[in-house]
Amino acid sequence: MDGTASLSYYLSSLQDNRKLKEVRDAEGAVIKLNPDKKKIYFLFSAHEFGEGGTRILDALKANGVKGSFFLTGDFIRNKVFKNIVHRIVREGHYLGSHSDRHLLYADWNKRDSLLVTRDSFQCDLDRSLLELKKVGAGKGRWYLPPYEWYNKETVRWCKTNGLEVINFTPGTGTNADYTWPDLFNYRSSDSIQRKLWEREQQQGLNGNMILVHLG
Repeated sequence: MDGTASLSYYLSSLQDNRKLKEVRDAEGAVIKLNPDKKKIYFLFSAHEFGEGGTRILDALKANGVKGSFFLTGDFIRNKVFKNIVHRIVREGHYLGSHSDRHLLYADWNKRDSLLVTRDSFQCDLDRSLLELKKVGAGKGRWYLPPYEWYNKETVRWCKTNGLEVINFTPGTGTNADYTWPDLFNYRSSDSIQRKLWEREQQQGLNGNMILVHLG
């Protein structure tokens, strides 16, 4: 990345700014913000695992960078991750919902086919927002769906709740960090990093959403 670029500009600072240049995908989710600006956005998500949380928070703090964390209700309720959640709030990062139970909303192969009802979606979302409130975070503007998978209908449901669906920028490749060697689609840390640098050199990363999992 260009050394003059701001490494992060976290989403909570954009809460009330409605003049953003937004790039959306075919389903209606925001996948870039202000692509003419030398800023990237770090998104961190977690559900079951969070062994990288402390190291990530330490790195952000050491470099004076803020991130946007999207956690499930299950993650917030897990006492093992209590300190991580409290640090996210205390250190001024954005904290948003990643659902409550990490439901899969749509079929992997037929995206417009729903796997949840409107009521089950709403109940799950309400529970997750309650958990955010318990730890001192507001509802916020942004929502990262579980599995980063959704369709036009669930994006619309989110909007009726005052939430904008956000997702990683396609092609950045860091979202593959959930894989492990036994998986057919395994990507090593080195290969993920190389892919990101190659994209920066070929297309630039202005306004990109860079997703990293906490575990």
